[in-house]
Amino acid sequence: MQKVMALISGLVLAPAILVAAPATAALDWGSVLNGEHRSDKNKARDEFRHPRETLEFFGLEEDMTVVELSPGGGWYTEVLAPLLHEKGSYYAAHNSPNGGAYSRRSLGGYLQKLGKDNDTYGNVTVTTLGPADSVVIAPAGTADMVLAFRNVHSWMRADTLANTLLVAYDALKPGGVFGVVQHRAKDGRDPERMKATGYVSEDYIIAAARSVGFELDDRSEVNANPKDTGDYDDGVWELPPSLNTADENREAHIAIGESDRMTLKFVKPAS
Repeated sequence: MQKVMALISGLVLAPAILVAAPATAALDWGSVLNGEHRSDKNKARDEFRHPRETLEFFGLEEDMTVVELSPGGGWYTEVLAPLLHEKGSYYAAHNSPNGGAYSRRSLGGYLQKLGKDNDTYGNVTVTTLGPADSVVIAPAGTADMVLAFRNVHSWMRADTLANTLLVAYDALKPGGVFGVVQHRAKDGRDPERMKATGYVSEDYIIAAARSVGFELDDRSEVNANPKDTGDYDDGVWELPPSLNTADENREAHIAIGESDRMTLKFVKPAS
């Protein structure tokens, strides 16, 4: 009888053992965000850019292949590269070395940053986003996530937005995530005004993304700033961190903080 009861007990417990799945490893946010590889100046921007909350909203995991479009000086590279260092892959789709003086300066500064700290950035693969024709930011259909932080207006000015969205779509696996953070204008703003101010409306970005095949999956207010009116003559650059503003407006603009931003999560359809 005891043997029968033991057998029954084992059969009852077996399903629980079979369905148990290993928990996803927790990302080491603390050591990355507070690491010595980040300057105090860049850490101070966390208050406005919410890197952890933003990347968690997009669904970042440590074993993903992630592409960042136009990483600039590498603010998000400081976060993404170490998070993905052990098990993931990180592509930085930067400027072309043949894209003119500004493009070369920006790319050169970024490469110097990587070269000075190989322990942190040794896993970064630098690819080219521009010029806009025939670019490959990562092998087609391999990326789990493509990210765009505050640069849609630049692609609009360069008339490369449609192509940039297409190469992002091509790089993603079916079901992959395209995450966008962008200075937010009110819906209906004239596109030329968007280009001039850096503020782009949600309806414009959503329509552009849908036109190449993306589906809007979710949106978040994690990067919203209701203190930002978005109506400055010289656009978003009047606010921190640029602060290209008249002296009489400086303190008021510092008090506003960084811009009001949309945070949109698109997906490439699975079929």
